[in-house]
Amino acid sequence: MKQPQAFYEAQHALFTAALQTAKNKLNLSSTIRLVVFLAAAAGIYVALGNTQLVIGIALAGIIAFLFLVTRHTKLKYDRDLNKALIERNELEIKVLKRDFYDLPEGNEHHSPEHVYSQDIDLFGRGSFYQYLNRTALNSGSEQLATMLLSNDIEAIDQKQKAVKELSQLPEWRQRFGAVASLVKTEVSADRVSQWLENYEEFTPSYIKMFSRVFSVISLLVMGAYFFSFIAGWWVFISFGLGLLISGRYLKKINVLAAHTGKIQSTFEQYARLLSQIEGQEFESTMLSQKRETIISTTQSSSSILKKFSKYLDALDQRNNVLVAIFANGFFLRDLAVVSTIEKWIKTHKTEVDVWFKTIAFFDAYNSLGNYAFNHQEHTFPEITEDKNTLESTASAHPLLDPAVAVRNDITIAQDQFFIITGANMAGKSTFLRTVALQIVMANVGLPVSAKTAQYTPIKLITSMRTTDSLTDDESYFFSELKRLKFIVDEIKIDRYFIILDEILKGTNSTDKAVGSRKFINKLVASGATGIIATHDLSLCEAASDLDEVKNYYFDAQIINDELFFDYTFKKGICQNMNASFLLKKMEIVE
Repeated sequence: MKQPQAFYEAQHALFTAALQTAKNKLNLSSTIRLVVFLAAAAGIYVALGNTQLVIGIALAGIIAFLFLVTRHTKLKYDRDLNKALIERNELEIKVLKRDFYDLPEGNEHHSPEHVYSQDIDLFGRGSFYQYLNRTALNSGSEQLATMLLSNDIEAIDQKQKAVKELSQLPEWRQRFGAVASLVKTEVSADRVSQWLENYEEFTPSYIKMFSRVFSVISLLVMGAYFFSFIAGWWVFISFGLGLLISGRYLKKINVLAAHTGKIQSTFEQYARLLSQIEGQEFESTMLSQKRETIISTTQSSSSILKKFSKYLDALDQRNNVLVAIFANGFFLRDLAVVSTIEKWIKTHKTEVDVWFKTIAFFDAYNSLGNYAFNHQEHTFPEITEDKNTLESTASAHPLLDPAVAVRNDITIAQDQFFIITGANMAGKSTFLRTVALQIVMANVGLPVSAKTAQYTPIKLITSMRTTDSLTDDESYFFSELKRLKFIVDEIKIDRYFIILDEILKGTNSTDKAVGSRKFINKLVASGATGIIATHDLSLCEAASDLDEVKNYYFDAQIINDELFFDYTFKKGICQNMNASFLLKKMEIVE
């Protein structure tokens, strides 16, 4: 596999050169458009007096100018796409240096009531989501957050295969992401889907054919008048009748145009994303099945969306006075366009939501593939059954700089419970979050920061950062009790890996020790698996009474009046605490 740093630097150079080429083409296109305009104007001036020649030059100039405008628009898009590709590579180079704090924090996805979100820095500044997320669409970021929060332990092997495959397609991922980053819409994909699902037709089924017949009649009337076969008032009668028929539906057409004017670009831009997916074959089952949801046996979903975008654009042209008055008066244009739009909606409205969700899926999974590509030293956990819940060697928190991170081994069997003691700042909380995040990452199919890893899938539940609630008039202690009650209720109906950090902090030390021990007894009796960190050494006595409980610790040493930590996960009970030492060291007490 390509090395990330070298790949991003090469891509950056490639698209920088492509951007310069695109700029040169744009400048040339602008010059050609000006030349064509001036040439047409000069030709018309010279040909004045020759009506046929003037009309011919004018028509040729208009056709050439429209072609050049269309080509210029495409060149502008190519320029913007190259800019987006350059920005994506610059971002990846920056993140490889662990500079990611200006990326979206995902706070809108945070939920204090979630089973683990609040406790493991999943969202917020410096969070795993901020480090992981490369989505370009709101729907993609929501999909990614949903995956991280889902606690879904099904089909992990299929998720891993999908992530592995995408990690090996960096060029495709970058292009898809760049195209997605250029999507600028006024209305979200979900709202568009809802509008289509709830749309009610208002044009008669025969209106399309009627508008064609009416158009033919109008042309015949105008032709007959031109050749002096009929009087001019017949033309006005035809014109007035057309306006009258169109006016009958004017209010509803105006409402429809108000909606479609905001969503037209959504379909145009999403069609490009569908085209990217259609053009890439996938081998993994999950990706192949997702791609199949947008593949039609008759025509591509991208072309279907493009057609709809053109229909909506045609309706938007009614804002032109000539179109609004003359085209409707003579040809019932609005009704014909609306009939086409409604026929499209009736045929494809149920498919659009599927297409949009497929786009969101690939936008989210691109982030997972990007993470795996950037962390080729990480390992995909081997999924096992009926073995240790988690067994990983040389594991570390993925947000720690690998150059300085202290790596630890952990092996915890099913139904085992670890009690971890240790001095302040010795590494207990970081270790808890490392294990928790390793479970979350494994469940979504990501590789984890470890040399080796075996994992029997299990859901995660935590209680590490309980807070009081002034709004609900709840004390800290009562909030914590509610959380512990929630955990007890949840483990009755499903298997969870439980991570606790210093429970019952809201009561006195004696009550806390008794209560914590009873809670551990209850968890072990229920067959729970997990870890609890505590400063209460008396809780370690549970290991003497319960075979399922094991004691581990993180140490701190005072050498030459200085405090040292080795951040190493060790078996046993911590004997060295440091609160008194730190109080004296910081001259808080004597």
